[in-house]
Amino acid sequence: MIKAILLAAGQSKRIKSENKLTKLYKKKPLLNHSLKALHKSKVNKVIIVLGHQQNEVKNIIKKNKKNILSFNKNFRKGMASSIKVGLKKISKNDKGFIVVQSDMPFIKSSDINKIYNSIKSKKFLVHVLKFKNKVGNPIGFDISIVKKFKRIKGDFGAKFMVKRLKKETNFIKINSLKSFKDFDKTSDFRT
Repeated sequence: MIKAILLAAGQSKRIKSENKLTKLYKKKPLLNHSLKALHKSKVNKVIIVLGHQQNEVKNIIKKNKKNILSFNKNFRKGMASSIKVGLKKISKNDKGFIVVQSDMPFIKSSDINKIYNSIKSKKFLVHVLKFKNKVGNPIGFDISIVKKFKRIKGDFGAKFMVKRLKKETNFIKINSLKSFKDFDKTSDFRT
């Protein structure tokens, strides 16, 4: 099995007074754009890590048999803590996992499938999308990398592992930089 860890625990600090994941973009909550791409992809399960305003976020999640909900009580400690919570739902029998940001509405299931297929090939430890010289999320990992994630802290995420394991990384070409766009400001919702 290859699972996705969808990080949905953040506090949306740059958007004042509302949670960006529940904010509507093109008539649906921002979170559900990434979730739809994951549901349509080949990933077997989607571990949705909740934290900040967990009930509000849980209420807008599009139902699907692939979903596994998980709660990060330490969400204020940053992204690394949410990745670790998601990893608790990864089994040593799984082939790998993909770390996905929930504020990226342009992620395509076809790009997620490229990462999925790369993990299945077992030739690399890290599997990352690349457009020209820029790498972005989501990022896939071989199951053997789980131990290395136990040491990360704060707002270090999956990209940190790409830097550390560059020689073990498969850089997967994609056709557009738009896939890497994440929403951090109110103005992003007007795109």
